[in-house]
Amino acid sequence: MTTAGALVLAGGGHSHALLLKQWAMRPYRRPKRRIVLVNRHGSALYSGMVPALIAGIDRSDVVEIDLRQLCDRAGVAFIQAEISGVDVQRQQLQLTNRPPLTYGLLSLNVGAVSRTSNADGMAIKPLEPALAFLAAQEPNSRTPFRVVGAGSAGVEVVLALRRRWPQRPLQLQSRPNQLNKLERHILSAADIELTEGDAGDSSLPLLLCTGSRAPSWLGASGLPVEPDGRVRTDRYLQVQGATNIFAAGDCAVVANAPRPASGVWAVRAAQPLAHNLEARCSNQTLRPWRPQRLALQLIGDQQGRAWARWGPWQLGPSSFLWQSKRQLDQRFMEGFRSAGAMDPETPMACRGCAAKLAAQPLEAALQQVGLGGAPEDAALIEGDPPLLQSVDGFPALLSDPWLNGRLTALHASSDLWACGASVNSAQAVVTLPLLDGHEQQELLAQTLAGVRSVLDEQGASLIGGHTLEARSASPQPAELGLQLTLCVNGRSDHPWSKGGIQPGDALLMSRPLGTGVLFAAAMAGATSASALDGVLGVMSCSQHHLLDQLRPHRDSIHACTDITGFGLLGHLGEMLLSSPTRRVTLLSHCIPSYPHALDLLEHGYASSLAPANRRSWRLLDHMVQLDHPPSRGLMELLVDPQTCGPLLLACTETTATQLLREGPWHRIGTAAAGHG
Repeated sequence: MTTAGALVLAGGGHSHALLLKQWAMRPYRRPKRRIVLVNRHGSALYSGMVPALIAGIDRSDVVEIDLRQLCDRAGVAFIQAEISGVDVQRQQLQLTNRPPLTYGLLSLNVGAVSRTSNADGMAIKPLEPALAFLAAQEPNSRTPFRVVGAGSAGVEVVLALRRRWPQRPLQLQSRPNQLNKLERHILSAADIELTEGDAGDSSLPLLLCTGSRAPSWLGASGLPVEPDGRVRTDRYLQVQGATNIFAAGDCAVVANAPRPASGVWAVRAAQPLAHNLEARCSNQTLRPWRPQRLALQLIGDQQGRAWARWGPWQLGPSSFLWQSKRQLDQRFMEGFRSAGAMDPETPMACRGCAAKLAAQPLEAALQQVGLGGAPEDAALIEGDPPLLQSVDGFPALLSDPWLNGRLTALHASSDLWACGASVNSAQAVVTLPLLDGHEQQELLAQTLAGVRSVLDEQGASLIGGHTLEARSASPQPAELGLQLTLCVNGRSDHPWSKGGIQPGDALLMSRPLGTGVLFAAAMAGATSASALDGVLGVMSCSQHHLLDQLRPHRDSIHACTDITGFGLLGHLGEMLLSSPTRRVTLLSHCIPSYPHALDLLEHGYASSLAPANRRSWRLLDHMVQLDHPPSRGLMELLVDPQTCGPLLLACTETTATQLLREGPWHRIGTAAAGHG
């Protein structure tokens, strides 16, 4: 085995979050190699504050560690994916519905899941589905809600639920004699019914806090594990028998110093893990670690008091201990905050389609060489049926090469969908950053696999391409130095035109706007990882299936385009300039936007292409009318550049009624009844 190659951090647990924080604050400590973090979400919940989140004391953004932003600050690539296993022989981290990642050095910090139970209920871990389950409950229901498991987690959760639901009957199920006198008194005072033994009434909604175990794929991968599934490591945090794999946190246990799974030891393991990963990458001596035998636990009742445990000793409850716990938790989270969001006026070069050349110099250059005229989304090449061809691409939007390949392919395919054509083939031009050949191979393979994921869904083929190597220094992370361009091909018997809007047509749009400002705000540290998770979930879904919905209405769809770099107004203007009618009314309150996009625009955040796009505001003087006076946010939304943006079509009222009923369309306007 070799430890050359990428350092892959599997999981965004507390140990990995803390070492990323260290590398962000002290870049000289960061290993001089490509580093990738893989996690199922763009953020991680701090376990110490989850009860306060459940109780409604803290908001979700207060208890979330923003892994995307942390990776950006540390120069580490971030990949959002579900981990499914490790191939130790091939040195690959296996991912669900994605190609595996090759590693030279692997660090596991993937947390734990709840133990299975005879009770049929919702497990507390993973936390995200459990929180959604609680959010769906009726706060004032008279049906008792039961928490199963009376360890520290179960006690703190049921007390948090009492604050969340002051009137709902609550039960805590424990093993016989599991609770001590103090805990029984606290629970009784909170009007929580105690039950022992079997679950009893199986019709009750149950939340299982029945202890934890490591994810089963660790043992299934052939790694040495304890009966609870935790990976055994030596005192250097190296997995036994696999010296290029490290492990820490709730998924691991030091073989000669076993400790229960706890956030305390996960936090304490961060420093020795960081040192030993750095040492291994620079061929230095590893440092042994022996975790402390006992850890102080502070358990809050979520009503302003807490009690302390140190082994068999207990102290409290008291308001002083509650305040101490709150201060410790808040101080821990404060360490992950960046210096604050950048000023909205701070110049930045946006990526994705926001890296497109502005409309004015593009139009001037085309006219200069005799290539002016009405723009179309794809070139029409004579044939039977005619061939449609388009070229699109941009600098990497994300540090995830597979997802970047997928998004670029979706964005490029959109030009053909806007013409009513299916994609049947594509060619790719990939510019790779200056890296070792094996690293370039990995980035190229991931990128092409992302492209293939889109083409395969459409029954299309990647038929060729070309590769280049950059001649400028690679950024950190190096994945952002990758650039991808695609030529996509398709056929259609009767392609739609960009022009052709008829008097009285309805204007329909297929998805929200706001990708430009959300990614710009993310670069400035002004939006959350969960907001980006949401928008990427939409962007990464193909819209090719909309063609099956639209083709039966081909004759009543008069014009179509996709909204990309020039924003809604810019691309609508292109449609109007070559249409029989040149006046439309937009329904201000019906133009959909992604969550937080309008707020960010109101506060002055904008993509770097937006200032050039504002020239399209002049259309509001003579071609485009708004039915209500626009806010600042709406004005900016109209020119926000989109990556993997919506389709925009003009059709008859009858067709619009049917499409709106079927979804996912939004009616955003109407063409003037007379010719403009």
